[in-house]
Amino acid sequence: MPGPAAGMAGLRERGFARYGAEQLGIIPAGSAAEDLARIREVFAALPPDPYTPGTNRFRRYSHAVYLPWKDELSWIPGTPDPVHGTVTDFSQGEDDPEHPRPRRVLPDIPEALRGNALLLRLLRWDIEQVLSLKNLGSRPLWAGVHLIRLAVDGPGQDAVSTPDCLHQDGSSVGTFTFAHLISRTNVTGGQNVIATPGSAGLQPDDPWTDIHADFTLTDPLDGYAVHDHRVSHYVGPVRAGSETGPGERSVLIVGLAPYVPQL
Repeated sequence: MPGPAAGMAGLRERGFARYGAEQLGIIPAGSAAEDLARIREVFAALPPDPYTPGTNRFRRYSHAVYLPWKDELSWIPGTPDPVHGTVTDFSQGEDDPEHPRPRRVLPDIPEALRGNALLLRLLRWDIEQVLSLKNLGSRPLWAGVHLIRLAVDGPGQDAVSTPDCLHQDGSSVGTFTFAHLISRTNVTGGQNVIATPGSAGLQPDDPWTDIHADFTLTDPLDGYAVHDHRVSHYVGPVRAGSETGPGERSVLIVGLAPYVPQL
């Protein structure tokens, strides 16, 4: 893995970068280990994806906003829901005012986790990288915080991400996506692929796909970042590993973009 300077410089030069706990400046021990354990507890209890049953995907999602002139990060309250307590609207850049899709919502991130010191440290690190690339000091920064767990109970099962192809999360000039591995236990697969924007909609093995990088996140807090309009990205299906019992891959995804007023 490249060093901190070379790694994050790639986000500016190539539109993507890789990093790990060392680049984050986090030693996964002591209080950080305790915070990571609490994050993993929430991941272990994630509800199933309500829109794609049978994919063995579990997730929660919430919004936050960062005010650079105050150095203030604030979680946005969700909408009351009889099943999940509160939910937050979710989209992946597919909104079209002329052909609107039905409203989609996902269960919110629990209130107790929103104050987790390690989670907040990861969010602020992501924000620092974006602010260093873009002159956004006078605009609020919008954050979509996504907990995604791919889990299988045993051999013969697949857990599939969405979309199940190379894709972009919005493709606007100001959109960035960061991924942080929380845990990976007894699974194979789950490889990450970074490719050109023109490869969006294709599979990594398609002969027309133009791949920049192919790698697998293995260690806690391993991650990558993409400048969304400059690349496409993909995560492969997860399958059971060689050990007996279930397996899982849990990832924190943070999408960042300048807040756009809607009047």
